[in-house]
Amino acid sequence: MKKTGLAKSDAKKLISQMGAKSSAIGAATSAPAPDRREQRERDRALGLVPFAVKLNGDLVQQLHALSKERGVELSELVAELLQKGLSV
Repeated sequence: MKKTGLAKSDAKKLISQMGAKSSAIGAATSAPAPDRREQRERDRALGLVPFAVKLNGDLVQQLHALSKERGVELSELVAELLQKGLSV
C-alpha cells in the first residue's frame, strides 16, 4: 500500500473512533427519548394529527427563532399562529 493510502486508512479509523465516542457521550448526557410508538399513542390521545407541509427556509428559520424566544415547542407555535390566521 502506498504512503497516501495508509494515511487515508488511518484517518478513516480515527474519524470512526471519534464518531463512536461522541455518540456515546451524547447518548449518556441526553434524556432517554420516548419510544416512537409510545409518542404516537400520547399524541393520538391528545388529538394531535401529523400534518406535513413544505415551507420556505427563511420562514422556517423565523419559526424556530420565535419558538426559542417564547420557549414553546415548534408545533405549539405553529398551531397558535394558524389559529390566529384562521380567526381573521
